[in-house]
Amino acid sequence: MNWKAQLITHKGAKRIAVIFDKDFRLITRIKTFEGATWSASKGYWHLPDTFENRTHFKISSTTIPSPEVIQQLEKYKCWLHSKRYSDNTVKTYVDALKSFLLFFNTKSVFEITNEDVILFNNNYILKNNLSSSYQNQIVNAIKLYFKTIRNEVLVIEKIHRPKREKVLPNVLSKEEVKQILTAHNNLKHKTMLSLIYSCGMRCGELLALKPLHIDSKRNIIFIKNAKGKKDRIVPLSSKILEMLRDYYKVHKPKVFLFEGQQPGEAYDARSLQQVFKQAIQKCNITKPATLHWLRHSYATHLLENGTDLRYIQELLGHNSSKTTEIYTHVSTKTYNK
Repeated sequence: MNWKAQLITHKGAKRIAVIFDKDFRLITRIKTFEGATWSASKGYWHLPDTFENRTHFKISSTTIPSPEVIQQLEKYKCWLHSKRYSDNTVKTYVDALKSFLLFFNTKSVFEITNEDVILFNNNYILKNNLSSSYQNQIVNAIKLYFKTIRNEVLVIEKIHRPKREKVLPNVLSKEEVKQILTAHNNLKHKTMLSLIYSCGMRCGELLALKPLHIDSKRNIIFIKNAKGKKDRIVPLSSKILEMLRDYYKVHKPKVFLFEGQQPGEAYDARSLQQVFKQAIQKCNITKPATLHWLRHSYATHLLENGTDLRYIQELLGHNSSKTTEIYTHVSTKTYNK
C-alpha cells in the first residue's frame, strides 16, 4: 500500500494530510482515526496533528518553532550559559528540549505536563527503539528545564529510564599504538597523537592546550577546564618533551599549542580525527578505531604495567573510581594471573 503523510494547515489549524491512490482498505482504516476528514477540493484525507498521529504516520517533528517555543529555548540556553555549562552540553540539552517541545506543537508550552513527558518517552523514544543514551539525554534535559525555567518538579519515578549499558572500552595493543604514533612523518601530526596517548588526554583537552600549560622544569602539563570544569596535572615524559621542543622550534604557535592554518586559532577537532584515521590506514589496522581509543589504551597499559588504579583515576580526571575500574575488565593483567 503506497501512501505519504505531511503536515498541512487547514482553516488555520495544523493537520496531517494522508495522501494515497483510491484504496477501499486504506479508506476504511483511516476512517477509524478520530477527526479524520475527507477534503474533496484537495483530494486527500486529513487528521488532527497529534502526538499519536505523528508517531503512527512517521511524521518528523522538525517543524518551525512558535515564538513561544523560541522564547523558552532562549531562556533555557541563557540559564545553561549562566551556570557555565560547556558549549557541547548547552547545544545537546537545547536540541533535546526543542525536539520534545516541537512534538507537542499543538499545545502551549505551559500546558505540557509530566504526563506528556511519560507519553513522549513511552510512545516515541521506546516505541522507535531510540538509543538509551539519547533517552537519558532528553529526559535529563527536560527534567532540568522543568526545574529551572518552569519551576516544577518532574515525577521521575513514572518515567521508564533505561539501565546504563555496560560497554567495555576499546583498546589497542602496545604494538599497534607504536605503529600509529610513528605512522606520520608530519611533526605536528606525530606530536599531537603522541601527546594524547602519553598523557591520556581527550581530544578537546589537547586542542585547548597553550604553551604556558607546559612546565618543562617540573615535567608536567596543566590541563585546564577539562570535562566537568576541572583542572588536573599529568606527567610529561622526557621523550615527549623533546618532541614538543622540536615541534615548537618549527611551528612557533601564537596562542594555542597546536594551531590550524590560521595563526592563533586552535587546530580543528575533525582534522585531528582525520589525522588519526590516516595513521591507522597507513598501519593497515582494520579495527574501527577512533582517536579516543588512545586514551583507553593509555589507561589499560598503565594498569597492565602495575600502576595503582587510584593514580590512573587522577590522571584521567575521573570523578568516580567506578569509571576507572572498567579498565580492569579489558586489561590482560586480569586474565594472566
